[in-house]
Amino acid sequence: MAVVASAPGKVLMTGGYLILERPNTGLVLSTNARFYAIVKPINEEVKPESWAWKWTDVKLTSPQLSRESMYKLSLKHLTLQCVSASDSRNPFVEHAIQYAIAAAHLGSDKDKEALHKLFLQGLDITILGSNDFYSYRNQIESLGLPVTPESLATLAPFASITFNSGETNGANCKPEVAKTGLGSSAAMTTAVVAALLHYLGVVNLSDPCKEGKFGCSDLDVIHMIAQTSHCLAQGKVGSGFDVSCAVYGSQRYVRFSPDVLSFAKVAVTGMPLHEVIGGILKGKWDHERTEFCLPPLMNLFLGEPGSGGSSSPSMVGAVKKWQMSDPEKARENWQKLSDANLELETKLNSLSKLAKDHWDVYLGVIKSCSVLTSEKWVLHATEPINEVIIRELLGAKDAMLRIRILMRQMGEAAGVPIEPESQTQLLDSTMNAEGVLLAGVPGAGGFDAIFAITLGDSGSKLTQAWSSHNVLALLVKEDPHGVCLESGDPRTTGITSGVSSIHIE
Repeated sequence: MAVVASAPGKVLMTGGYLILERPNTGLVLSTNARFYAIVKPINEEVKPESWAWKWTDVKLTSPQLSRESMYKLSLKHLTLQCVSASDSRNPFVEHAIQYAIAAAHLGSDKDKEALHKLFLQGLDITILGSNDFYSYRNQIESLGLPVTPESLATLAPFASITFNSGETNGANCKPEVAKTGLGSSAAMTTAVVAALLHYLGVVNLSDPCKEGKFGCSDLDVIHMIAQTSHCLAQGKVGSGFDVSCAVYGSQRYVRFSPDVLSFAKVAVTGMPLHEVIGGILKGKWDHERTEFCLPPLMNLFLGEPGSGGSSSPSMVGAVKKWQMSDPEKARENWQKLSDANLELETKLNSLSKLAKDHWDVYLGVIKSCSVLTSEKWVLHATEPINEVIIRELLGAKDAMLRIRILMRQMGEAAGVPIEPESQTQLLDSTMNAEGVLLAGVPGAGGFDAIFAITLGDSGSKLTQAWSSHNVLALLVKEDPHGVCLESGDPRTTGITSGVSSIHIE
């Protein structure tokens, strides 16, 4: 019986760079772009002679990249050995497999013989990412189609992926695959970990909030193993907001202390994997997350300018270098940025409360403002409550403008294009459009897709304006749900944009 799990991509609205250090916060939205992992046995039956085997087979297939990799899994050491060509390796999935299997040895619901049988049948793993994770601009243009979301919607689900050319765009070091910046590696790692843990009886994705055998919820187990796998695959301990979002959905996030993964570093020196994972699961995970989502009648839009994405690690490295070379200036910039981030968060939370307490007035204000540019919003401040709502809307917009200025200053000081000139022009025109509340470069910035938050039904006008500037509006929307169990293979069940059989609240 196949197990299918999925995990969402993310948009980091606030907290770029600052989120790397505690206690700075970030607002991260999960999306309807999802990565899927399908786990099933390679062989339906166990061959009689296989009970004496010391190794079993693992097959990893990525149809969108036309890649298939074969591995041998040591049943004693739980390590993977790739027996395919090295260019087809996927370190994120490799670590996810090893650590999920180590967790199964520690705490599966299945008895040892049943678990051993699952291993001997082999593991057949398929990974699929929603089209929104990748850039399909080249395909659309080569087909002679206009650069519009309608053209994107004509592509088959899980279409083949474009590879970037070897050229770089100035300081922009492009990744191998043309991506949109939604955190594909974190969503993929989380989906694989969740599917394997469910398949092997470690967690129950049908009821993942219940306390499991490790003294915490099954979601927490998935989170710890996915974070560990992702950090080891990257070769560094990042902030973890992307994995946290892939597990739990939209949230306000404060990172965990990096020391909690010291056990994982020990793994490299030869400590048995099940002992490593035991230490990680017992570790003091001190990350903080609070529920967060956009206020009602506000919509997330993403626009891809067609630059093929940015390499976040190299930009983060440059910012850290600047912090060390000019600590006083960096501290001042970060404090102002932290204040502006908090101001935006406060305004959005205030708008959510106003919507709850004064729904009819809030609905009227949003409708009115959705067809006007922001300098005309004050015309509708005719009653005290209207005035408060409009004041909070304009306060949110001002906070976003301050965030953008401070992010640009940081980029200039560090010598990296956090908000490049081309993005600045695009964001300015976006923020001046009718019904647009916010616009910015998410996360680490650069040449990835930009985001906008619109009011009411103003999104269609924005996507048309973007198309006229050769910016491709993606089909991504906010969806606050995290990792979940699916009813079947998304290629046959018609799941294309995170519409899931079971959603986790």
